[in-house]
Amino acid sequence: MQISVFGTGYVGLVAGACLADVGHQVICMDIDANRIAQLSRGEIPIFEPGLSQLVAHNVAAGRLRFTTDTAQAVTESDTLFIAVGTPPDEDGSADLQYVLSVAESIGQHMQGYKLVVDKSTVPVGTAERVSDTISRVLQQRKVEHPFDVCSNPEFMKEGAAIDDFTRGARIIVGTESERVKERMKACYAPYNRNHDKLMFMSVRAAELTKYAANAMLATKISFMNEMANLAERLEVDIEDVRRGIGSDPRIGYHFIYPGCGYGGSCFPKDVHALEQAALQLGYTPELLKAVEAVNQRQKQTLYTKLQESLGNLAGKVIAIWGLAFKPGTDDMREAPSRALMEALWAAGAKVQAFDPEAMGECRRLYGERDDLMLAGDRIQAVKGADALVICTEWKEFRTVDFTWLASQLNNKLVVDGRNLYAPSALKAAEIHYVGVGRKSV
Repeated sequence: MQISVFGTGYVGLVAGACLADVGHQVICMDIDANRIAQLSRGEIPIFEPGLSQLVAHNVAAGRLRFTTDTAQAVTESDTLFIAVGTPPDEDGSADLQYVLSVAESIGQHMQGYKLVVDKSTVPVGTAERVSDTISRVLQQRKVEHPFDVCSNPEFMKEGAAIDDFTRGARIIVGTESERVKERMKACYAPYNRNHDKLMFMSVRAAELTKYAANAMLATKISFMNEMANLAERLEVDIEDVRRGIGSDPRIGYHFIYPGCGYGGSCFPKDVHALEQAALQLGYTPELLKAVEAVNQRQKQTLYTKLQESLGNLAGKVIAIWGLAFKPGTDDMREAPSRALMEALWAAGAKVQAFDPEAMGECRRLYGERDDLMLAGDRIQAVKGADALVICTEWKEFRTVDFTWLASQLNNKLVVDGRNLYAPSALKAAEIHYVGVGRKSV
């Protein structure tokens, strides 16, 4: 198939590379000339495990190209994926300006039949707006060309995006057109061989499914954080509770790890956007509001625990291991580490931070400042610090010589925002340990 993907962020670039990898001819288009120049030189502007090799392989094979030419992307392909960003608007609702801009470009340049696929995370009713936009532009051109618009939401996790695209549990397509169903079956056939993962439903149902999925996962996280806060007050170890409820197959172990809150580009934005969509319909989504409120409060818990243990934080040096919102990515959007660092700086403390992948992103966000030292490794980050805080559960932080760590920390304090460590092991090293929903030792 001849496919064009509009947008080269996490969704567009991964989708384009994966579709090219199974033999489709793919053009990835972006209006950001610098990004396209980077990609054309073989430089991947985002960190995603395996993506650079996948892109390089398919560029070399001639199946994957990059362009800033909108007309080329529209005219040379008959299946057009919209995978641009939908950032939050001022009120938290999804901003569709980039999606509708692509729709206008499609209407301006299309010469024959096109299948337009909404891959971006968009509110219910967006496919209709995309269709109306294309129809309006065609009317302005005084031409008639057939087209279809379907919804094909993505379910990719940063850090595991390629695996999620190629081996995901489901492929959802919102359409009632038989022609679209056949085209989407052909598009995904290489990834649908083991068993039929394609689920066809109405366009609006597909659009809502994406938001509902992220809202459900965010709800599980906030619920466990709520239970962790209760466990602390009851002097119960939340890890025992987690294992106890996770063993129930109706609940399962996924997304029930307590911690310092969720972040990233999806959960915060999508929960808020779904809440705003409900409010616009005259419905108050009490659960969604609570999920968001719990998460915002949880992001402050690390600072609170430091303050309770150390008192006045002015002049203190705090080491932070992990800056990205999760392992496997350099993404710091809505990361708990940001809430912590900004609170520490406001209190007059200094931060010494290390992350295996997000150092460049941190430097881009905060620049050079006297109260931030970006360490070369985890060892340098803790040297001379008063306390250590774990913000991201990277594998390389899981195994630590606690006797050595105790020798590095002035106040021998570890605040474990991801419950990586056994409290007894730190107690044996005479380190004061504070976890989330666990007894402090």
